[in-house]
Amino acid sequence: MKNFISRGFPYHRGRRLRTRDNIRDMVSETDLKASDLVMPYFVREEKDHPQVSKPLGLRRHTITELLKKLEYSVKYGVKTIALFPVVLDEKKSDKAEESFNKKNLICRAIKSINREFPGITTICDIALDSYTLSGHDGIIDSDGKIKNDSTLDVLSKMAMNFAEAGCSIVAPSDMMDGRIKLIRENLETKGLHNTLILSYSSKFCSNFYSPFRDILGSKKNLGQSKKHSYQIDFRNRREAIKESLEDISEGADIIMVKPAGYYLDIIRDLRERCLIPIAAFQVSGEYYLIKNAADNDLINLKDCVLESLSCIKRSGADIIFSYFSNQVAEWLNQ
Repeated sequence: MKNFISRGFPYHRGRRLRTRDNIRDMVSETDLKASDLVMPYFVREEKDHPQVSKPLGLRRHTITELLKKLEYSVKYGVKTIALFPVVLDEKKSDKAEESFNKKNLICRAIKSINREFPGITTICDIALDSYTLSGHDGIIDSDGKIKNDSTLDVLSKMAMNFAEAGCSIVAPSDMMDGRIKLIRENLETKGLHNTLILSYSSKFCSNFYSPFRDILGSKKNLGQSKKHSYQIDFRNRREAIKESLEDISEGADIIMVKPAGYYLDIIRDLRERCLIPIAAFQVSGEYYLIKNAADNDLINLKDCVLESLSCIKRSGADIIFSYFSNQVAEWLNQ
């Protein structure tokens, strides 16, 4: 070990630092706080269904219901939320025009949140999968291939729309080439200098997104189609680092690794290579693995959740998105 000189046992007894709770807390290298956490919320229209048949547990909230849930978040110190829209089928289209409608669901939600909870930081997802008939994050051509450059224009309009509505942080999760550069340039041009960009820079083509897509309502649109052409191959490490460093150079204020628990090595690699904050997303599949195991008495929910998030923090993440965030904040306050 670097800079470690030991005379060996019994002069060195590592257990001395582990024998009492207060000493373990005093020398703890990782401190998980409510301020580290982001609570994701699914927002729906009044006439839409609150919950899909599966998965059970995560609900879709109307704006009114969301405002009530935020009282709980704020009470325990979770002051940052991420919004994901459940867009009605009749509002989806090939070119995702609803994404830059100034009166769309997310714009209305942002304005209500800012009015009722001005201290909350809102993070808005920038991707087209909620708004397209294809269920893809970008615009597709007649052959079903993603049109990268055409998608950039829509993504930029979407980001400007949310920023002008009062969103604190726009979060491009689409993985199109060049979107950070264009969004940053347009934010600056429109005088939105203080809007942050959180780039999903290392978003892997993971099998753990399925429950999220089911709740979002994009799973049926996507069908058997895959997102391999734009999300990162989960077998690749250097590619993820390259994509993240590129997004930093294009103007990202925060970068994201998604999923979190299976990609701790990527978080650590990025922590050692960059100086900006790193976020990590404990995705829906990871959430349900833990929750279902706990529901079946295979593990202790609280202990395993705290361990999972602490390990994400220990790997180098500054910010953690988790569907457990509200519950964890309550535990931390006990």
